[in-house]
Amino acid sequence: MSATTGDLASTHGHGEESYLTAKSGIASWLLTVDHKRIGIMYLGAILSFFMIGGLIALAFRLELATAQPDLFSGNVYNRLFTLHGAIMVFLVLVPSIPASLGNFVLPLMLGAKDVAFPKLNLLSFHIYIVGALFLVYTLLSGGVETGWTFYTPYSSTTDSSVVSALLGAFILGFSSILTGINFIVTIHKMRAPGLTWARLPLFVWASYSTSMIQVLATPVIAITLFLLVFERTMGIGIFDPALGGDPVLFQHFFWFYSHPVVYVMILPAFGVISETVSINSRKHIFGYSAIAASSIAIAAIGFLVWGHHMFVSGQSDMAGTIFSLITFGVAVPTAIKVFSWVATMYKGSIELNTVMLYTLSFLFIFAIGGLTGLFLATLAVDVHMHDTYFVVAHFHYVMMGGTLMGFIAGIHHWWPKITGRMYPEGPAKIGAWLVFIGFNLTFFTQFVAGSRGMPRRYHEYAPEFEIWQFWSTVGSFVLAAGLFLTLGYLLWSLKGGAKAPRNPWGAKSLEWQTESPPIEHNFHAQVICRTGPYDFEEIDHSKA
Repeated sequence: MSATTGDLASTHGHGEESYLTAKSGIASWLLTVDHKRIGIMYLGAILSFFMIGGLIALAFRLELATAQPDLFSGNVYNRLFTLHGAIMVFLVLVPSIPASLGNFVLPLMLGAKDVAFPKLNLLSFHIYIVGALFLVYTLLSGGVETGWTFYTPYSSTTDSSVVSALLGAFILGFSSILTGINFIVTIHKMRAPGLTWARLPLFVWASYSTSMIQVLATPVIAITLFLLVFERTMGIGIFDPALGGDPVLFQHFFWFYSHPVVYVMILPAFGVISETVSINSRKHIFGYSAIAASSIAIAAIGFLVWGHHMFVSGQSDMAGTIFSLITFGVAVPTAIKVFSWVATMYKGSIELNTVMLYTLSFLFIFAIGGLTGLFLATLAVDVHMHDTYFVVAHFHYVMMGGTLMGFIAGIHHWWPKITGRMYPEGPAKIGAWLVFIGFNLTFFTQFVAGSRGMPRRYHEYAPEFEIWQFWSTVGSFVLAAGLFLTLGYLLWSLKGGAKAPRNPWGAKSLEWQTESPPIEHNFHAQVICRTGPYDFEEIDHSKA
C-alpha cells in the first residue's frame, strides 16, 4: 500500500500509542532507548540548568547595579560569574539544540525509526548527568573563581574546587562526542530511500556540521583539561611557569576547541532558523545549496581562527595578521545564510506567530553579534577592546542571543509535535517581546560601557559606568520575566493546551507527517522520498 503525503492521515488508523504513553514508569524513561524520550530528558535537564545559571546571573547583576560592592565580596563575585559561565557553556549552550531538539526530530526528518546507536544515545545522556553532578558538586563545595576558561597559571595554583569543575567538563565532553558520532552515522546510514544529500532538510545539514565539530574538536579540550588536572594533582609542570610549564600553550589548546565550539552552539540554531523562516514565509528556502554548503564551510573554517582570541598574548605579528584575515573569512558563509533568510522572506506571506517573532529576533540579534565580531577581528581595535564589556556583549549577542533565540524558536516550532498540545499564542507573543526587549537592554548597554573602557570581571568599578550597568541590570530582570512567562505557559499547555493537529504550521518536512505526538517507532511503514526533501510516500510492506 502506498500513500502520498496528503493521504497519510487516512493510512494511520493503526491505533498505536504515542511514545509518551507506550510505556509507563520512571524506569521506562531512565532506561529508554527511544530517541524522542531521550531528547525530552535532555530538554528537561538543559532547561533546569539554564534556570540555575540564569538565577546566578541575576544575583551578580544585582551586585553590578551600583558601582560599590553591596552584596558580595570580590571572591564570591568571581565564583558566581565563573559558575554562571561554566554552567551556561558546558551544560546549556553546547548540548542545547543538538541533544534535545536534534535527538527528537533528526530521525523523524530522515524517515528513520531511531538513531543508529540507541543504547549509545542513552549512555550519552547518563554521561551528561554524571558530568553535570560534578559541576553541581563544585557549586555546593564553594565554587571556583578562575573564570569558565580555567586560564592557567591561576587555575593550576588556586585552592578552590578546580579539579571537580575540570572533571565535570571532561566527562561532559564524552557525552558530546557520543552524540556527534551517533548523528553522523544516522545521517549517513539511516536516511529514507531516495533521501539523498541534496534533499536533506537544512536542519539536518546543520546537525551534521555540528557533529563533525563535536567529534574532531572535543578530544582536544578533554586532553587539555585532563593535563591541567594532572598538573594540579601530581605537581608536574605543563602549563604553570613556576614548574617549567607554558600558560600560553593552555590558551592555544583551549581556544582550538573553544572557537569551533562556538559553532557547535550556533550552527544548530542556524538550522532551526532555516526551517522556521521558510515555513512562516510560506516560501521554499532561497539558496538551499548555498546554505547547506555554508554550514560545512563554517565548520571547516572554524578550526582555523582560534588565534583571534590571543591577539594580546604575545604571538607574532604575522600570526595575528593571518588569524585576523581568516576571521574575516568566516563571516562570508555566515553572511550567505543571513542573506538567504532575508531573501526567503522577501515577498513571502509572512505569518507573525510566536515562532516567527523569535526568528526575527534571532536575525536582529545575531546580525549585531556577527558585525561586532568584525570589530574584534581587527587587530588595532581588539587591542583596545580586549577584556572589556564590549567582548562580553559580543559574546552574549552571538552565543546567548543567537543560540537562545534559535533554541526557543525551535522549542515553540516543534512543541506541538513533541507534546501533542498547542501553547497559547497571546502570552507567547508577550513573552517573545519581553525576551527581545530585556535581552537588548541587558547587553547593548554593555557595548557602550565596554567601548568607553570598562573592564570585565570587576564587581567594583568607576562611577562613570554605573548608569550603563544599572540599565543592564534592569534589562536582565525584564529578560527573566519573559523567560519565566514562557516556562509558565509551556507547562500549562501540557494539560490545558488545545490538542495539536498533525501539522499545525502547514510544513512539508517529514516530521510533520507523523502523529502529534509521534508513535513509539515514528512511522507505521517504510518512508520513501520521491523527488525532494518535502515529497514523500509511505510503503506498508505488511499489506503489500
